[in-house]
Amino acid sequence: MAYLFTESGRARLAEVVKPGVLCAFDFDGTLAPIAPQPDQVHIRHGVLQRLNTLRRHAPVAVITGRSVEDARARMRFEPDYLVGNHGLEGVPGWNGHAAEYEKFCRQWRAELSERMGRGGLEPAIWLEDKRYSLSLHYRAAEHRSLAEKQLADLVATLRPKPRIIGGKCVLNLVPVDAPDKGQALAQLLRDSQCESAIYVGDDATDEDVFRLRDRSILTVRIGHAAHTAAAFFLDNRSEVAILLDELIVRLRGVHHQNQARSRAGDRLDGAMTSR
Repeated sequence: MAYLFTESGRARLAEVVKPGVLCAFDFDGTLAPIAPQPDQVHIRHGVLQRLNTLRRHAPVAVITGRSVEDARARMRFEPDYLVGNHGLEGVPGWNGHAAEYEKFCRQWRAELSERMGRGGLEPAIWLEDKRYSLSLHYRAAEHRSLAEKQLADLVATLRPKPRIIGGKCVLNLVPVDAPDKGQALAQLLRDSQCESAIYVGDDATDEDVFRLRDRSILTVRIGHAAHTAAAFFLDNRSEVAILLDELIVRLRGVHHQNQARSRAGDRLDGAMTSR
């Protein structure tokens, strides 16, 4: 794992960021700062402006743990691709399993609500229903390590057994056979017919992308971590704006170069025709 804005990182950017690149991002903690409550999260103005500019030069995807409906309401811009619920909602063909995923989540919610209603858990724990996945939040718990253990013990009793995706003070529950973020990005690459991609994320939920062993995909993590499959990192979320500027400059520069070559070709054709 290396810092992105180094010689090796810029070499990879040059290799990947060119016409035909898909620019993909996580939402919470990447495009937008994490807030005490999920409904307080939004993209700040400077990043929003850059995203809208980037969209003029390359397709942009957001792959988030939020539901598609919730994410769309908070972004204030329209990405070319919006995938929710950790990769299972929004990719082409996902609707075929939607009813089954929703059924599992209803069962889990009913059981969790009943168990949580008995008491004995950290009082600040709360359940978020995203229709096709559930999230158990404990950021506001006084004793987070205790809350995490309590939730792990509670979730272990659920049937059918969910796939658990860890996060920053949250346990995410998704159906075992549901596609993950890595599978979602791979499918977006195929459907968009893009030749390469850059993906930026900040959490354990993004490791499914980071673990992809595809040379055409450049993976970037927000914050250095000892145990991650991401190839590069940024020091903090504020550097996302710098990265967006870098992407825009590189793609705009290639566009201008192509325009110049096209004009030069037209002049050459005109000169040959006039002879």
